[in-house]
Amino acid sequence: MVDEEAMGGRTEFLGSFLTADRRARIDRVLELRTRYLTIVLEDIYQPHNASAVLRSCECFGIQDVHIVEDRNAYTVSRDVVLGAASWLDLIRYRASEGQSVGHCCRELRAAGYRLVAASPDEESTVSDVDDIGVDTPLAVFFGNEEQGLTKAVRDEVEQHMRIPMFGFTQSFNISVSAALILRELTRRIRASSASWGLSDEEKRGLRLQWYRRLVKGSDLLEQRYLEDNREVVR
Repeated sequence: MVDEEAMGGRTEFLGSFLTADRRARIDRVLELRTRYLTIVLEDIYQPHNASAVLRSCECFGIQDVHIVEDRNAYTVSRDVVLGAASWLDLIRYRASEGQSVGHCCRELRAAGYRLVAASPDEESTVSDVDDIGVDTPLAVFFGNEEQGLTKAVRDEVEQHMRIPMFGFTQSFNISVSAALILRELTRRIRASSASWGLSDEEKRGLRLQWYRRLVKGSDLLEQRYLEDNREVVR
């Protein structure tokens, strides 16, 4: 209880440096944020694509993006991402640190996600995106620009998903694929009876995180607040 009060005090203090309109905008965004759907990017290496996917995730209200860096370092282009990454939680898995894609899959499954691979394959075992059920939380995996998803991921996922295409070209750029899939899945998730929104605790944490980002010198201001309110935060 004391921790919640302390967090609330810091949030209210930092919020006093923002306009009422900006605080209301943050509250509206928090109400529509979700962790029910998350995206996993395996070894994406082109900065333009990496940035475009993050931007789409932020626009569609996705909070968490899991990034696997087994072979390629994940970099973003500031000209494309336009600050979107600052509003997201990026969870990284690096093979050099003992966290491979298998580790990512196990963590997501333990958290209750159904693992789904985005795939251009035309096999009968691959479902169209509009046939993917949204009755359980989903983690959608995207592979890199050349090889796609690794066998390690394909062996782990429970379902493969494709975007229906009707031309001679049978594949979209990864950033386009991610945007189309996010549009379809978020639309149906929000229309469903699933509890897809953030908890009150998650909203409080993100509100403070975002206030810190927006308020210039927030670290010094927060330190001043803590010094002035020692009894409250003890």
